[in-house]
Amino acid sequence: MNRTSPASPAPLVAVLGPTASGKTALSVRLAERFGGEVLACDSTQVYRGFDIGTAKPSVAERAGVPHHLLDLVEPSEVFTAGEYRRRAEMVLADLRSRGRLPILTVGTGLYLRALLEGLSNAPESSAELRARLEARAAARGPEYLHRILARIDPEAARRIASRDRQKLVRAIEISVLAGKPVSEVHRTGRDPLIGFAPIRIGLDPPRAALYQRIERRTQEMLARGWLDEVAELIRRGVPAQSKPFQFIGYRALREHLDGRASLAQATAAIVLATRHYAKRQMTWFRREPEVTWLAGFGDDPAIADAAERLIAAHVAASRSPAKDVSSDRRIPARSRADV
Repeated sequence: MNRTSPASPAPLVAVLGPTASGKTALSVRLAERFGGEVLACDSTQVYRGFDIGTAKPSVAERAGVPHHLLDLVEPSEVFTAGEYRRRAEMVLADLRSRGRLPILTVGTGLYLRALLEGLSNAPESSAELRARLEARAAARGPEYLHRILARIDPEAARRIASRDRQKLVRAIEISVLAGKPVSEVHRTGRDPLIGFAPIRIGLDPPRAALYQRIERRTQEMLARGWLDEVAELIRRGVPAQSKPFQFIGYRALREHLDGRASLAQATAAIVLATRHYAKRQMTWFRREPEVTWLAGFGDDPAIADAAERLIAAHVAASRSPAKDVSSDRRIPARSRADV
């Protein structure tokens, strides 16, 4: 069923929230309710073979609702926010032609910003400069690059993790080549998405409950074979310095398999790193405009019901020439998930 006239913006849903907040469960329910399809908006889920630790949707979830933008590249390939936008736009065009509602599960705020607001006109990459920065990271660790970035662009340094070598290299490279901080570059020259009317729904569960769920989910991932997955990636020859091996948990489990940490130590490190990551995600998402925050988990029926009401109103408004679908408020759950 086509929801909009050819000239009117089509509705688009973005479900934001920290890791383990139930974004996938909510997105699948919304897709089933409104005839939608799910688009992953997560920089960790584009790599093939890195499945359990990145919390990719289950086989059952994918079977019931079409999912897009998963397993796009090999671990050795570089994947950028610009490439994400290019591929997402192709999916969106297809969904619009078929009258399907796009529902983004957003774990990476930069990818959402790239898609909805556009990317800045950043300078082209310099192989020579990049090679120098990579050499310094190899010799002194990515934390050294993070200290450099903190001096030239404190704002960008606060957003980028101290061990995210790829993002640190690119941020410093842009700053040097543009002659100004990368944060300033990113604020100019954007090309926003047209043809869609987005609604942003944020999940904001209580922190203590979220931390409990993170710990429980880590144990569940290990029980499902996360350690075997890492062992298989090593057997296949995926380099330790590849981007996805820097993701939370994969480096820690590799250190365990190398005999440098016990499984208990690796597990504790994963839980702690995931907590810190969730805090960074919320710091980013709090800066997103026009977010309706729901105070609970995405698999809480009360939260899902509230999200359904918001989307129903948004879809109806998108059919009308005069619409007011933006919001920036917090809706408490009538009941919270039992954690």
